[in-house]
Amino acid sequence: MLNLERLRTLDALARHGSVSGAAEGLHITTSAVSQQLSKLEREVGQRLLAKNGRGVRLTDAGRLLAEHAARILSQVELAQSDLEAQRGQVVGELRLSAFPTAARGLFPQALAALREQHPALRLRSCELEPEHGIAGVVRGDLDLAVVLDWYNKPMALPEGLVKASILDDPAEVALPVDHRLAGRDEVDLGEFADDEWITWGDGEFCHEWLMFTLRSKGVEPIVGHRAAETHTQLALVAAGLGVCIAPLLGRHPVPDGVVTVPLRQRVRRHVYVVWRADADRRPSIRAAVKALRAAGEDVG
Repeated sequence: MLNLERLRTLDALARHGSVSGAAEGLHITTSAVSQQLSKLEREVGQRLLAKNGRGVRLTDAGRLLAEHAARILSQVELAQSDLEAQRGQVVGELRLSAFPTAARGLFPQALAALREQHPALRLRSCELEPEHGIAGVVRGDLDLAVVLDWYNKPMALPEGLVKASILDDPAEVALPVDHRLAGRDEVDLGEFADDEWITWGDGEFCHEWLMFTLRSKGVEPIVGHRAAETHTQLALVAAGLGVCIAPLLGRHPVPDGVVTVPLRQRVRRHVYVVWRADADRRPSIRAAVKALRAAGEDVG
């Protein structure tokens, strides 16, 4: 009989591509990963791993067994979901991630409500950018991820994921109080051709969205500063160092020296939560989605 935990270790190695990545994903030591895989090799009587520089790679037998392991583990998760659904109890462990402003704007209320309503449910949360949260759900490291895309730039979801809308998050432009457009009722992005932008890190989804949107308005962006956190961006605006996009979620309090002005063409982020389809019937998933939606309704 193949040992399920050893198959889980092999699956983690195949998904993460390294012993250290598998250990981090499984929350065990690298030596424990190596021991589990050595035992699995003895069980099947074949080499599953081969040296590859300083790391390892899967042999043909290892890849074959890893493919079977992924299917077996998916069926096990489906069986666990069905059993949880039959009991109707919100129990076990739930691992969640959210991008920073959602972690600040949604998680305190939603996770506190879950803890109060379902004390037998263990919650673990972390901040991750949307693409990393989605990857974590696909790999099985996370049960749920709160992610986003923009009204004019949707994010493609991998096959096998399910999503539910949390809220549409309106975004404005944050300006220094003495900016030439600070007193306006609304502005157009095309009016910021000569301004320096404070934006997210290069390659991040929101940064790519901003570059795409400004260029679609005929503006070649001048990027002055980069910061992952909205509050850091707003602090730079308050210092007169540029302008930034300021979504409502997680924005408050706006620092002194900053005003936010609506855009003439309404700009919104779509905030939603994703999970694996084979976990769809888990009561804990449904309870978390309900709590996140309730927190989303209170935004603003």
